[in-house]
Amino acid sequence: MQSLQNFGLKNHFLLAMPHLEDPNFAGSLSYLCDHDENGTMGVIVNRPLELTLDALFEQLELGGDESPHRQAPVYYGGPVHKDRGFILHRGDSAPWDSSIQVAEDIALTTSMDILQALAAGTGPEQFLICLGCAGWESGQLEQELLDNAWLTVDGRTDILFDVPAEQRLGAAAGILGVDLNLMTREAGHS
Repeated sequence: MQSLQNFGLKNHFLLAMPHLEDPNFAGSLSYLCDHDENGTMGVIVNRPLELTLDALFEQLELGGDESPHRQAPVYYGGPVHKDRGFILHRGDSAPWDSSIQVAEDIALTTSMDILQALAAGTGPEQFLICLGCAGWESGQLEQELLDNAWLTVDGRTDILFDVPAEQRLGAAAGILGVDLNLMTREAGHS
């Protein structure tokens, strides 16, 4: 297990295997934003809610009439902190109050200033707004990987921001040359 912890899964996709039945993660594609000795954190990126950015702007009283992104979907990001917004976006973390740089061209921001910028029609052009996140305690995800609950592959911005939500899981599996529809729902070890 130590080798997986040293490997570092930050900036990777986490693909739910077909036999994973946890309703929070079945059929999900997560993007991992942090992975270290304290645990792992990411957001599910293929589950749009029946909520648009316009409705979120209205709930938060941010205006948003000028925003070209008003019809953008808001995503279910995971079962942890479901009342908090996690904005995954292209670019860097520098201009935002509470941000981490995940990869050279991807940041995760949790501060209100990015939502205010999006409502004003400024801010990043490519982004995903997620309510909630996914989290694993130290060693938990590594054990789930050993139990064949997940596949991992390097994260890619085109899949995050250019591929429709319902096609993201299949596109990520395609990087590995895998068709999840052809895989059995039975777990096994060789």
